[in-house]
Amino acid sequence: MDSRRRLPRVVAFAIALGLLFLPQARAAEPTMVKLGTATPGGGFPVYGDALVAAMKAVDPTLEIVAMNTKGSGENIPLLEAGKLDIALVQGESAYEALNGVGRARADLRIFTAMYSSPGMFVVKAGSPVRSIADLTGQPVAFGAAGSGLVILARYVLDGIGLDQNTDFKAVFLERAGDGPAMVADGRVAALWGGGIGWPGFTAVAKAPGGARFIVPTADEIARIQAKHAFLRTLVIPAGAYPGQDALLTSVGSWSFVLMRPDLDEALAYRLAKALHAAEADLARRLPQAAETTARNTVAAAPRRELLHPGVARYLRDAGLMP
Repeated sequence: MDSRRRLPRVVAFAIALGLLFLPQARAAEPTMVKLGTATPGGGFPVYGDALVAAMKAVDPTLEIVAMNTKGSGENIPLLEAGKLDIALVQGESAYEALNGVGRARADLRIFTAMYSSPGMFVVKAGSPVRSIADLTGQPVAFGAAGSGLVILARYVLDGIGLDQNTDFKAVFLERAGDGPAMVADGRVAALWGGGIGWPGFTAVAKAPGGARFIVPTADEIARIQAKHAFLRTLVIPAGAYPGQDALLTSVGSWSFVLMRPDLDEALAYRLAKALHAAEADLARRLPQAAETTARNTVAAAPRRELLHPGVARYLRDAGLMP
């Protein structure tokens, strides 16, 4: 047969072959997901970086882009506006948004539980401060203005009859990472924070002279929970921070990664599957993230209907919930 007559057949075969593999080629294209974290120097950006790396290792076509924000207070409206796909939200901020406390109820969904956040203060080891009451009237750094940790402090202090703004010289930071230096040079008497492995606490504890942590007493915890029942009793195990030799008990809540509700269900399922497979690697990258598990997500979700439908479907398929 003449080569000129064979050419159209060859071209047609090549086109058909290309069309056959087109879906696979498209499936391999990176999927962009925008993740909101918080200001540099705090725990959220560190967590976000570990989360992105661990999930990327499981599913290389997931292009999760971590973006610095002002924290929980900004992440929620950004999710509502569709400017973020997923975002880190501290427990008290999530509680207020999902329950419509002080604002309209947010139509957002849970991707995963992050970690528990027991709140406490840190002071220099040589400080005369021994209790929360000893801090009244003194300058205290409560964190970045948009941080959910500021809200946690407000609830904790309110539970024992104190006001964050009137009973203390409250300092709100531009960057979460500025707090440890302010403790070191005496600009503030204490720094408020939460969680296990929180960078601000670690920085103060590693500074010359070391640190000491201040938590509510057993009686104060009872009073706090009598007024704010959603706060849970949480513990900080001994050795969680340099020089911290004893177990500490405080109150706090679970932080979450929230999703915009209209995120594609198949993508949410894919994200949940990748995260579940990445749990061990995530814990290796960041010890605090050892609590980020599918089982903890099921246990920590206030209501099952708050789980994103794609996440809920994955958890059912994985046999982790009915």
